[in-house]
Amino acid sequence: MMFHRRKNNRNQEKDKQNVSNEHNHSVEPLSGTFNEDIQRIRRTFQKSSDVIIRTFNIGNDESNNAAIIFTDGLADSTAIQNFILESLMVDVKKGQISRNKLIQQVKNSILTVGDITEIRDFESLYTTVLSGNTVILINGSTEAISASTAGWEDRAVSEPATQTVVRGPREGFTENLRTNTALLRRKIKDHNLYCEQKQIGTLTKTNIAVMYIKGIVNDKLVGEVHHRLDKIDIEGILESGYIEELIQDETFTPFPTIFNSERPDVIAACLLEGRVAILVDGTPFVLVVPSLFIQNFQVAEDYYQRSDIGSLLRLLRIVCFIIALFGPSFYIAVTTFHQEMLPTPLLISLAAQREGVPFPAFVEAVLMEIAFEILREAGIRMPRAVGQAVSIVGALVLGQAAVEAGIVSASMVIVVSLTAIANFVFPAYNMAISVRMLRFGMMFFAASFGLYGITVGSLALIMHLNSLRSFGVPYMAPFSPLIPNDLKDSLVRFPRWALLSRPRLINRKNMKRQASPAALKPEPDK
Repeated sequence: MMFHRRKNNRNQEKDKQNVSNEHNHSVEPLSGTFNEDIQRIRRTFQKSSDVIIRTFNIGNDESNNAAIIFTDGLADSTAIQNFILESLMVDVKKGQISRNKLIQQVKNSILTVGDITEIRDFESLYTTVLSGNTVILINGSTEAISASTAGWEDRAVSEPATQTVVRGPREGFTENLRTNTALLRRKIKDHNLYCEQKQIGTLTKTNIAVMYIKGIVNDKLVGEVHHRLDKIDIEGILESGYIEELIQDETFTPFPTIFNSERPDVIAACLLEGRVAILVDGTPFVLVVPSLFIQNFQVAEDYYQRSDIGSLLRLLRIVCFIIALFGPSFYIAVTTFHQEMLPTPLLISLAAQREGVPFPAFVEAVLMEIAFEILREAGIRMPRAVGQAVSIVGALVLGQAAVEAGIVSASMVIVVSLTAIANFVFPAYNMAISVRMLRFGMMFFAASFGLYGITVGSLALIMHLNSLRSFGVPYMAPFSPLIPNDLKDSLVRFPRWALLSRPRLINRKNMKRQASPAALKPEPDK
């Protein structure tokens, strides 16, 4: 046993050494010999027909050999032609450049592209080429030039499909990281809005941007975000869900402890509160930390409408949360254990409906819930032209046929349908999924112990919620711990002039975000 452990430890150490050796081998500097470096690059990309290597002479001097390397489809061919090839081959006259200072003259006075960086090793060269930039290699130089020429086709800015509003901006994030950072810059035109970029993924090398407002955000929070991101060691990051799962505080919980949105106005509002946004290249969903439970019931439109309208709609979402979570379980508990709670006419009607049903209420509810979950998933996965039609027609036909066949009662179809509709009211899709999972647990407790089981399940759920943290911040704030000042924007939204301070547990450095309430209150006409 000990031998196997020692052998496994030795194998692990060898694997680490091999990975380290491969990493050190890949970071090999450029030799400065033009033909040798070009041959090595050709061998590396010999199976990649989309990587273009073009050799030429700078100006009319045949001794000034140079080459450009770029990826067709990722780089802008027009920019390469106008700002690189034309500048180096046509605009340069003989005798204008010096052989000794060629690389400096190319960078300082010849190239007309916007962003230029230096490359001194092959690994950086490969990453730069595969990121859409163009690498310029010059004979006799141990460093190459990276010119910013990324120009692939991407989706235009359009209205988000998952978070629509009646009143508010119609723009949403795209899959382009730089477009997303620009959308946030348009909202917050302040030099204290920092954007720090890094790459995660040993193979995908996905660009990640961390954005926050200096002077408002807690510096410890920023440090914790960078610490967790730097600990990630994975081959590829294809969506922000990868990052979310790797940096979240709690793994085994159905509730989302990291908020996400594809609306720039929502992310900008979070940044103004002192939160940190994590943008991932290749996805329109931006992560925000820390996240609170009540945040999943808030939408951008709450702040664009009057406070009374926004508060009413927010309370409606919370009521729908209760219905979606406890609707079927409450029906099971009352009809199975607590019939005395129902009025006599209603009890007689329910008994008549269930007279020919062969299953108990719990089995009846589980069958209907599973059927609706199948229809919901089928409506999402099928093509849009037929997805909605299949889900609607399937629900109608299935419900009516099940009632006529005597498998389920009509009242159970009503309860399950109302529960499914209430589940769609949630603005946060991942919170809706959590409620769908917890609903089955509540139904089991109700079928076992009635209302007492629902009470026990609710207490266990509340204890679990109070134990959660999101980057050190209590998940149930401002209810637990109770922060009276932050209740102004929780269950209801107070008028704009009353929202004087930022959330206390998120930001403790710069609490005030607007003038005093007396200065913002509308003055009555004299």
